[in-house]
Amino acid sequence: MRRRSFLKTIGIGAGAAVTSNIKQSAPAIASNRIEWKMVTLWPKMFPGLGTGSQRIADAIKNMSNEKLIIKVYGAGELVPAYEAFDAVREGIAECMHEAPYIWVAKHPAMAFFCGVPGGLTPLEHNAWIYNGGGQKLWDELYGKFGLQGFLAGNSGTNMGGWYNREINSLEDFKGLRMRIPGLGAEVLTRLGSITMNIPGGEILPALQSGVVDAAEWIAPYADLALGLHKAAKYYYGPSILEPGPANPLTVNQESYMALPNDLRAIVRQAAGHETARMTAEIDYGNSQALKVLVNRFDVELRHFPKEVSRGLFEVSHEVVAEVAETDDLSRRIYDSWSKFRENALSLASYSTHGFMTSRDIYKNSVRG
Repeated sequence: MRRRSFLKTIGIGAGAAVTSNIKQSAPAIASNRIEWKMVTLWPKMFPGLGTGSQRIADAIKNMSNEKLIIKVYGAGELVPAYEAFDAVREGIAECMHEAPYIWVAKHPAMAFFCGVPGGLTPLEHNAWIYNGGGQKLWDELYGKFGLQGFLAGNSGTNMGGWYNREINSLEDFKGLRMRIPGLGAEVLTRLGSITMNIPGGEILPALQSGVVDAAEWIAPYADLALGLHKAAKYYYGPSILEPGPANPLTVNQESYMALPNDLRAIVRQAAGHETARMTAEIDYGNSQALKVLVNRFDVELRHFPKEVSRGLFEVSHEVVAEVAETDDLSRRIYDSWSKFRENALSLASYSTHGFMTSRDIYKNSVRG
């Protein structure tokens, strides 16, 4: 691909519109009760993601004393997964629980508000959004589409994916047909892969039928639930391309501003609460599911070779930096994000990363 050509080709079409026959309608109001619809990118009550969506709706219902009721629709129940953005933009639904890197064809800088290759850990991402100026930039970007986003979960550091062949060098990515969304798709494209952005519910059939040779979904908890171990032998991790994708609650700006102040505050608080709850559920689930995958299903668990990880980081740096060339807003988003990332890297070896490295050294010495 020519440089920056991915801005036009990656993800779903920039001009995509909702093809559903559902007509736009105002939120139902009865007995001082407001009813909203929430669409999601994953099946209803799917472990971690779908359960998080329902927790948000339940929290809003309970905190508002049932003044605001949100009905949750899984992917495909109201609109197809990848039509959620336009559904909320057009008022077919008032909100969505989503992953902004899916929408990079609409604006490539959206990926920064979910996760970018070689980027931030979940806690670092939260710090940038809440305290590093990220929310203000996010408001400006999503405001162009009549939307407002709030942190509302994170799937944690992902696994590097399921593969039907070993990855021993960067050469092994050439010709590989892989399911991967966001800017990560461009990274692999530059390494010679053929990438596809397939909704979660369609990944297993794509692997089983040979439409793709590999797929990156999330991590053991969600991957086990999706049954990906049934279709691929090798399980690589951690992911360089998805170090911690955030899953915000995104609302139609007009619908949100029409709420009274107390209900707006409740929406924000319910979203923020889920930021911690989802990560906690997924971290716990991953620790249990990994044992099942390895011990019961004999999955071959692998680390990427150092050469592969280094190469992925190098190409990721190029791809992410090029987003800044899109427009002035992208430049400001990239500058803010990259400055925060540089500071976070300076701290990392003396903080969580340093502790975990020391813990691994101790664990290996005890086992030795």
